[in-house]
Amino acid sequence: MERAGTARRHGDLQDRVAELDAGSGEPERARAVAIAGIPLRRYGEPEEFGRVAAFLLSPAASFVSGSTVPVDGGMLRAR
Repeated sequence: MERAGTARRHGDLQDRVAELDAGSGEPERARAVAIAGIPLRRYGEPEEFGRVAAFLLSPAASFVSGSTVPVDGGMLRAR
């Protein structure tokens, strides 16, 4: 059952990204422009964001405090 929920959430995120791309009126162009600005040349997957959150909530991150952790495929560094 959890796999179905995970797939649904993943699909929801993909739907939301597609909705944001479509808001420009030219979704394929908007997607290409957005991806061109990301050094890894792709949108992040929900699991990638979740792994960072899981780490920050784990004992392994007990000394991390007051930090912002960008999960952006290198986009922040590229600017």
